[in-house]
Amino acid sequence: MDLNSFAPNLIELIKYNPLQPLLFNSGFFLFFFLFILVFYRFFWHNYRAKVFFLTTISLYFYYKSSGVFFVLIILSSIIDFIAGKVIYKNESPYFRKLFLVISLVMNLGILGYFKYTNFFLDSFNQLGVGSFDMLDIFLPVGVSFFTFQSMSYTIDIYRGQLKPENKFTDFLFFVSFFPQLVAGPIVRASDFLPQIKNDVYVSREDIGRALFLIIAGLLKKAVIADYISINFVDRVFEWPTRFTGVENLLALYAYTIQLYCDFSGYSDMAIGLALLLGFKLPINFNSPYKAASITEFWQRWHISLSSWLRDYLYIGLGGNRKGNIRTYVNLILTMLLGGLWHGASWRMVIWGLIQGTALAVERKLGIKKWTERSKLHRFVGFLITFNLFTFTLLFFRAQSHEISLQMLSQMWNYFNPEVFMQFVEGYPLVFILIIIGYITHFTPQSWEVRTQELITKLPLVGKALLITIVIWLVAQFKSADIQPFIYFQF
Repeated sequence: MDLNSFAPNLIELIKYNPLQPLLFNSGFFLFFFLFILVFYRFFWHNYRAKVFFLTTISLYFYYKSSGVFFVLIILSSIIDFIAGKVIYKNESPYFRKLFLVISLVMNLGILGYFKYTNFFLDSFNQLGVGSFDMLDIFLPVGVSFFTFQSMSYTIDIYRGQLKPENKFTDFLFFVSFFPQLVAGPIVRASDFLPQIKNDVYVSREDIGRALFLIIAGLLKKAVIADYISINFVDRVFEWPTRFTGVENLLALYAYTIQLYCDFSGYSDMAIGLALLLGFKLPINFNSPYKAASITEFWQRWHISLSSWLRDYLYIGLGGNRKGNIRTYVNLILTMLLGGLWHGASWRMVIWGLIQGTALAVERKLGIKKWTERSKLHRFVGFLITFNLFTFTLLFFRAQSHEISLQMLSQMWNYFNPEVFMQFVEGYPLVFILIIIGYITHFTPQSWEVRTQELITKLPLVGKALLITIVIWLVAQFKSADIQPFIYFQF
């Protein structure tokens, strides 16, 4: 080994590289997490050392993901920590509301500047209001997640549902905890902060569940989602007129399972990694494509976000307390803003508007109760829900309205169903992975439980061998570049 070149290479490796952000499915993260596990054992029973170690690790993780923007997490934490203290201790309604507003303005200001500045400038240009140049703004990874997480803390204190944290280091640890930092689940302070002070205890069952979730997440993300994306979905969505209508339709259904595998794969790994460190994060996906209504779908999909929107936006707007018409409006507004949370574009507004309208219509017609009448009713509800959500992803995934219209045109005018068998023959592995993705999603919950039990019962050598096989399999499907998670852009 050339020692003269080793030190510079090591420095380059640990520095932030905008072209190679730190991802769960990267080789560097494997060694990074092994380092954490080795040294974490020394701090398990020392509360202050544990918090200091994991907070430092978490901030470094974010530095490797977004560079100097890790300062945003610290700034957000300082303001919300102080605001929470003032809101709790002050009896004056004026000062309580003032510091709540300061917290909201700060968090929404960070989110608004980095995520929506160019969106509004471009919208003004299109409306003819002005002629603004777009700004060169870097979007910090996961900014939508940690701002919502920090913001919910002050809202809960203001509502009298939470007491403020006494130690700033604990609060900073809560906001920055690296497994769920950049793509959720969005964790509530009331769920996480009490766990910090507990001694770390990871049972054999916890290890088995953690390994199951990490393995499942890796396979879903790095094998299924990435492969069908690179080798089929991206090609069709980039130039839909090169493909027939049946191929455009297949790409849409392929993207439906890609999106689920990509995002739920991250959540699985986040929950599994946290469990190995002794922290329990809430479930974020519950087989959402099994839903028989859009209402049920949002109770199963990205649960931490949908519950956040319900508790802090929908209820804040009045919920269902001000009559039917206001309830429908609140549902539509909530999902419209939820769509805008997903991305700064009018396509996302349309996507959210469709989701909100569907929720309002379902509530008006009592669709959720209708699906509970019989298995046949539920099956019909499932077919409608799944295909409606898949259709809305046309606006979610396409990079422009033109692309969406081109895909619809190809499906309507040039469907050519005979091309289906040519697709199967031309993309055999893509087709197999799409089928595997859907099959694993629709398997009974009991199968997952049994698989976890089998992994739990494996001896240490068996667990190591299983992980080695999974890493080897992921390496076989690896593309030239590590593919970032879809929700990193949100």
